[in-house]
Amino acid sequence: MDRRRLLLGSLATAAAAGLASCGLGGSDDAPRTKGGRGVETIRYGKDESQLLELTRPEGRSRGVVVVIHGGFWSSQYDLSLGRPLAASLAKEGWTAANLEYRRVGNGGGWPTTFDDVRNGIDALADVEGLDLSTLITLGHSAGGHLGVWVVGKTKKVKITAAVSQAGVLDLQTAAQDALGGGAVLSLLGDAPIKPADPMTFVPLDVPVHCVHGTDDQVVPLAQSTAYVDKATSAGATAVLHEVPGDHFVLIDPSTPAWSETLKVLDGLER
Repeated sequence: MDRRRLLLGSLATAAAAGLASCGLGGSDDAPRTKGGRGVETIRYGKDESQLLELTRPEGRSRGVVVVIHGGFWSSQYDLSLGRPLAASLAKEGWTAANLEYRRVGNGGGWPTTFDDVRNGIDALADVEGLDLSTLITLGHSAGGHLGVWVVGKTKKVKITAAVSQAGVLDLQTAAQDALGGGAVLSLLGDAPIKPADPMTFVPLDVPVHCVHGTDDQVVPLAQSTAYVDKATSAGATAVLHEVPGDHFVLIDPSTPAWSETLKVLDGLER
């Protein structure tokens, strides 16, 4: 069995565990709880998927990185995919906010998924002790799409940069190519693509960095190159970082692809 199939199997195993086994339960009247791993749970709504897991570093924080997991916007996958990244970020001195949101299959879709991402990030404004002068979204796959889409749409906080890891950034092409078995249409239903497409909002006034594996067979490299080409042509700051490997090396903290992502974040610290 090749690496890609092994990683797909591990993702499926994590998803099958479900939200309950990930320790995401809790009463709605306890908006902030302390987990056994020293992780704060921040709830921004009453649904069990409306939460963030906040991991703070030891000592001074370099800024806040919002981790947005992928999985083609499907409820089969959850924020457990972002936990290894959050732990790595905290070791590197970042405050990591691992975001969960409603997805297709558990109440998500247009506009619910998008509202959750925006409102979840805005909820950071009410968390004690956070310096939000550096606030970066870091999303993988469908999370990369959401992390770039949400720039400029929050009301209480300002996102200062976005890092997309193999993000689905050209939604129109993704729909035409039936990426993820038609995941875009499942996400949007009868809603138009344009309001959900990051390509619609080029140019952004913050830098966007696209990290993408050259051997990605799940989300083609062309998704990132198309976005960067359009953004730079419009005068925006957008950079493509090609890394060796497939779709999943980007969320494996032991890989050079993750090391490259950390370098990108280093350059975004204010």
